[in-house]
Amino acid sequence: MSIRVRDLGVAMLIAYVAMTSPGRAETISYADAVTKFAADCGKDVKKLCAGLNLGSGRIMDCLQQNAAKVSPTCKSTTADVVTSIKEREAAQSAYFKVCRHDIAQRCRGIKGDGYQLSCLLKTTRMVGDKCNQAITDAGWR
Repeated sequence: MSIRVRDLGVAMLIAYVAMTSPGRAETISYADAVTKFAADCGKDVKKLCAGLNLGSGRIMDCLQQNAAKVSPTCKSTTADVVTSIKEREAAQSAYFKVCRHDIAQRCRGIKGDGYQLSCLLKTTRMVGDKCNQAITDAGWR
């Protein structure tokens, strides 16, 4: 069975909803999360979940059902990646509220979320610290 990055991406996106984990990790991109998961959990997936369709969360279900056999590295990576993805999505959801004042001040008259974000990125030095941090945490810088 070969593990394709796209299929692991689907598994990871489903995993962040299905799992919770303590701790704080730097947010990473979805592509980096999938790459890290594939590198650290690929052997576990091949060994414990051979023959499974990789979509629909089946990989995560399989790894959870075989938790006693999953390598410590894979367990740790999964927890870190899930936490990072949750933090990134929370930052993306909070971005507009955090940056509303900066948008009104620096990007007056600009309509559309993408255009407003582009405006904020161009005026980074004049944008407040909280807004700049929200943009960074959201993975847009």
